[in-house]
Amino acid sequence: MSELKELGLGIIGFGGFGLFAAQHFLQSPHLKLVGIAGSQRDEATRAANRFGATHFDTIDELLAQSDLDIVYIATPPFLHYEQSMQALRAGKHVICEKPLAMNAEQGREMVAFAESRGLLMITNLMQRYNPMFERIKTLIDKQILGEFLHGYFENYAGDEGLGPQHWFWNRELSGGIFIEHGVHFFDLFAGWLGEGTVEAAQVSKRPGTDLEDQVQATVRYGDSLVNFYHGFTQVGRMDRQEMRLLFERGDVTLFEWVPTRAIIRGLVDEAGTRALMDLFPGAVLDISANYGGKDRSARGRHKAFEAAQQVEIRYGFDHQKMHLYGELLRLMIRDQTSYLFYPETHRKITEQNGLISLQTAEEADRRAHR
Repeated sequence: MSELKELGLGIIGFGGFGLFAAQHFLQSPHLKLVGIAGSQRDEATRAANRFGATHFDTIDELLAQSDLDIVYIATPPFLHYEQSMQALRAGKHVICEKPLAMNAEQGREMVAFAESRGLLMITNLMQRYNPMFERIKTLIDKQILGEFLHGYFENYAGDEGLGPQHWFWNRELSGGIFIEHGVHFFDLFAGWLGEGTVEAAQVSKRPGTDLEDQVQATVRYGDSLVNFYHGFTQVGRMDRQEMRLLFERGDVTLFEWVPTRAIIRGLVDEAGTRALMDLFPGAVLDISANYGGKDRSARGRHKAFEAAQQVEIRYGFDHQKMHLYGELLRLMIRDQTSYLFYPETHRKITEQNGLISLQTAEEADRRAHR
């Protein structure tokens, strides 16, 4: 087997997250940092030196490097379209921070252009690489707790680092909360339930200002509804996220915006308890009630079923959130670079995921501002 080519990585935008991502990307085999551009921060030059790379004055200089294969874009959303198209026209693969673009029209153009040139145009929706994502998908698909009925995602986000002049609050620069932030979670539920349709959406402004700090949307997936709430209103130390998925015979609560912890409650027979413990290995199982004889019979949604136990399972409470976040970045870059070496490889994230999540976010934003 011939030696795999070393791939050159360039980074546009090298703020705190750009550096965080770079440290994880560069643990991937066959990947080297060629250079960075699009950042005037002194820290960017120091970081480039650390990796033995060049800090270019302009993006054009970076894109002109013959050993550059992949460009990672970690700039604010209003720059994603222009910089991605610039890299694609230079023949480079692109991995872009969310959202793909400011609107779906731009996104469709980017994806179509990349496809016509045989190039990647990936949005970094790394949630799909979380083992928790697969565990919840299995729970839904195998109906271990019965059919999925309803879901919610609640994002009580801190705004301490987002001063009044920060680009985040400027819809011309960020696209608004649904587009800048919500795409991660629209994509998460689409991965579990299929593509959704926005039924309703609302937005709230901070009193006495034009600053939009709370949004919510209801999205239909098949016969089920999911509610999404994002509020950038908290002291940083109060920042938290929680989502709950309701089933016919139980529910799952997930904690953190990259879910690291789960509490599963259910009414199950012996096979159901075994299936849950197989799906969440190493979890703590508590028995809230045991049932025997005629008490095993239960009904819900006009269906009869048998229950041996009422259980509560706690999983993942020893996981380090930032360590998991780094692992998801490593998995994402390995998945995409493997595809470049072996095009028959199945990718967990494709160009369509970034586009579909953006389309959902744009529709939610449109409905909120009708």
